[in-house]
This record gives sequence, C-alpha cells and structure tokens, in this order.
Amino acid sequence: MKIKKTDLEWKAHLASQGAEPLAFEVTRKAATERPFTGRYETQWDAGEYHCICCGNKLFDASTKFDAGCGWPSFYQASNDKAIEERVDVSHGMRRVETVCAQCDAHLGHVFEDGPQPTGLRYCMNSASLSFKKKED
Repeated sequence: MKIKKTDLEWKAHLASQGAEPLAFEVTRKAATERPFTGRYETQWDAGEYHCICCGNKLFDASTKFDAGCGWPSFYQASNDKAIEERVDVSHGMRRVETVCAQCDAHLGHVFEDGPQPTGLRYCMNSASLSFKKKED
C-alpha cells in the first residue's frame, strides 16, 4: 500500500528528516533542482541512496556514475520494485519520470543514454534523496 500524507504532513516529515528546503517542491510537486547544485552530485562515498520521503532504498552507490549532466546519475535501481516510471509530457517534450514506488515522490527522469550493463541513466534530484554511508 502506498504511503499517503497531506502536503502539511509531508512538509513536517521532510523538516524532521533534515531535508533541504527544495525537497518538498521536488518530491511532491515535481520541481527540479538547478544542475550542479545538489549535495549528492559530486559525492562518491560507498553506501546507499534512499527516498528522502519514506526511506525506500533506491540506488546503491556502486551504480552511480559521472554523466556530466549536473545531477546524480545511476545506471540501475536497487531492485525492480524500488522505482515506478511514468510518461511525462511536460515542458514540450516526452520523458520518463521516475517516482518512489512506496510514496510516489518525484525523483527525476530516466534516459536510455547511460553506460552498460543497462544503458540507462537515472538522473535524480539530490533533494529527493538521503544517503546512508557504508560502514567500514
């Protein structure tokens, strides 16, 4: 069952998680952070990326790569049920939006120009993610 909350509940929850100010607009209203401004765009630590809204594991850091696009990019989701894809025809183009499968948080978009083995580029907003560093 999907996690549902009101806008006020999401705002309070995100604040309690220490989310950056843009997180509500990105995750609940499908906004996009400016390129090269997200806190995870240049992070390369070992660990896991989770949904900032519900904690769902989305990506393993080992699948992150430098796409040069200005947003954290991954070539594979953590599992087949972590992310849902939706057709997005906003802004005069056709893209594939990615949302968290547990809470419908907007994450970013997926493109078919990534590296092997998948050929995919999950282009994510840092504001939609939390990071759990791998313990040594």
